[in-house]
Amino acid sequence: MDIKNFKAGTLRKGYQYQYFLPEKINHSFFWRDEAINELLEKASLNLGELNAFSRFVPDIDMFIIMHVFKEAVVSSRIEGTQTNIEEALIEEKEISPEKHDDWKEVNNYVTAINSAIEELQKLPLSNRLIKHTHKILLSSARGEHKNPGEFRHSQNWIGGASLSDAVFIPPAAEKLTELLSDLELFLHNEDIKIPHLIRIAIAHYQFETIHPFLDGNGRIGRLLITLYLVSSGILEKPLLYLSDFFERNKTLYYDNLTLVRTKNDLAQWIKFFLTGIIQTSDIAVRTLKTILDMKASIEREKIITLGKRTKKGQLFFNSLFSKPVVTIKDVQASTGLSTKAANDLVKAFIGLKILREITGYQRNRIFIFDEYVRMF
Repeated sequence: MDIKNFKAGTLRKGYQYQYFLPEKINHSFFWRDEAINELLEKASLNLGELNAFSRFVPDIDMFIIMHVFKEAVVSSRIEGTQTNIEEALIEEKEISPEKHDDWKEVNNYVTAINSAIEELQKLPLSNRLIKHTHKILLSSARGEHKNPGEFRHSQNWIGGASLSDAVFIPPAAEKLTELLSDLELFLHNEDIKIPHLIRIAIAHYQFETIHPFLDGNGRIGRLLITLYLVSSGILEKPLLYLSDFFERNKTLYYDNLTLVRTKNDLAQWIKFFLTGIIQTSDIAVRTLKTILDMKASIEREKIITLGKRTKKGQLFFNSLFSKPVVTIKDVQASTGLSTKAANDLVKAFIGLKILREITGYQRNRIFIFDEYVRMF
């Protein structure tokens, strides 16, 4: 199908409302729009650079956790949570009661991402995996009564206070099985010869249009992008998440999705999506370069001044990249030091302006690797 001839779907009558029934997408697409080809080439080059850089960086896995936390914070913020990345990194017992629900939603998302990436090693990207990830996302949080891990059996809507004034009404629940089966087939259909980035752009639009869950659709739909890029081998490591781009361009994001449904303008959505890939992968590479420069600078100019504590200091410093908010017990766990020696090492790190204490307490203090966290 020529993308310019794409028909997004039709309005169907429900009970006192109309819902949108999307057309199936498990077929080939082609286009003559040169702007799409230019953006696709740039996006592919940028992702290639990110992949190459991730191979070059030693111990790249210790930096991935911060990308995951940033994605969890930003993706959840789009849905209305207020937690920032500094708060998200704090242990649950240290969170004030009024902030607990937001903290829980963000950390559920971190757990869901990590679980999904691990599951990809033994399961294909499928409706089964999506439901399992959704169950983790909504467990013991505000959405725990919204059927975690189950596709909806009732009508939902987007915007407005009810179906009567909704901005958009997704397909009726009885249509989901067929639509989601079609989406899954599209993701894996090797007979369809289209680039992976075009395929996931279309798949993300379709998922958001189907809106298969009662809650958490936005977060799962955005995570679907990263899971597809990893499962298809486009990304070797889960270092690219589009939520930050979508949040910075929130109005454009929703407008472009709406344009597909109302004007059948799939090409404009694909251009917007590819622009997000280009910008986000560029930021990811620059962030990794900045981290490596900062790490080398601190090791060269600060850690080396610790004298006989240099070896333990280096050990602790390395651990901060995967856990940049710590307590004294964390320091002991990563270094094997006594309580007094761990306190002394932290005091030295504060003096070197590597760590900052964030509670103001004399006991149960929490310290943050400020410069690193600010990069995210």
